[in-house]
Amino acid sequence: MKRTDSLVIIPTYNEKENIEQIIRAVFHQEKSFDILVIDDGSPDGTAQIVNQLQKEFRTQLFLVKREGKLGLGTAYITGFKWAINKRYDYIFEMDADFSHDPTDLIHLYKACHDDGADVAIGSRYVSGVNVVNWPMGRVLMSYFASKYVRLVTGLSIHDTTAGFKCYKREVLETIELDKIQFKGYAFQIEMKFTAYKCGFTLKEVPVIFVNRKLGTSKMSSNIFGEAAFGVFQLKMRSWWYKYPQKKS
Repeated sequence: MKRTDSLVIIPTYNEKENIEQIIRAVFHQEKSFDILVIDDGSPDGTAQIVNQLQKEFRTQLFLVKREGKLGLGTAYITGFKWAINKRYDYIFEMDADFSHDPTDLIHLYKACHDDGADVAIGSRYVSGVNVVNWPMGRVLMSYFASKYVRLVTGLSIHDTTAGFKCYKREVLETIELDKIQFKGYAFQIEMKFTAYKCGFTLKEVPVIFVNRKLGTSKMSSNIFGEAAFGVFQLKMRSWWYKYPQKKS
C-alpha cells in the first residue's frame, strides 16, 4: 500500500558517486517521499546500487531500468506514467547530483499542496541569480536562455529551463504526454509551456542551484541547440494545436 502522496522521480546515467547519498537525503526529510529511479543502462553500476538499497527501503524505493541512453525527456515521461498509474498526487522531477537540494522538496510541495499552484518550479532566477560554482559563461548562457524563452513563448516564468519541479497529478493526466516532442534540454521548456497552455497555474519557488561536485555533467552543445530551435517550434505549434484544458 502506498504510504505517501508524493513521488520523486530521479533519472540516472552513470551516477554511482551520488545515487546512494541523494536517495538517503530524500528519505531523511521530515515529510515522506517515495522515489522512482529511472536508469538508462548506466555502465558504472548505478542501477545495482539502487537494487541493493531496495532491500533497505522496500516500500519506498522503486527502479525502472531501460536499455541504453534514451534521453531525459523520455525518462521523465516513463516516470510520469508510472506515477499516474500508482495514483500519486504530487510528482517531482529531481537531479541525482545534489544540484537540487532535497530540503527544497517540501517548499515545492507546499506551493502545490497549500498555496494552490498546479506546477511548482524550483527557480534559480526568480530572486536574482542563485547559482553556485557554475562557470560564468554557463550562468550567462542559462540566464539569457530563460530570457529568450520568455520573449518567444510569452511565459512569465523567470527560470524556464529549470528541472526541479513538482506537478499535481491532474497536470500530467491532462497533458498528452505521448505528444511531448523533445528529449533533452527543451523538454523542460515544453512541459512548462504545455502546462501553461492547458490552463494550469505555475508558481516559482526560489532555490539555490549548486553545481555537481561528483560525477560528470550530461550537458552538451546539442542540448542547447535543441532548446534554441525547439522554442520556435513550440510557439508555431501553439498557433494551431488544440491543448486539452484544466477541468474547472
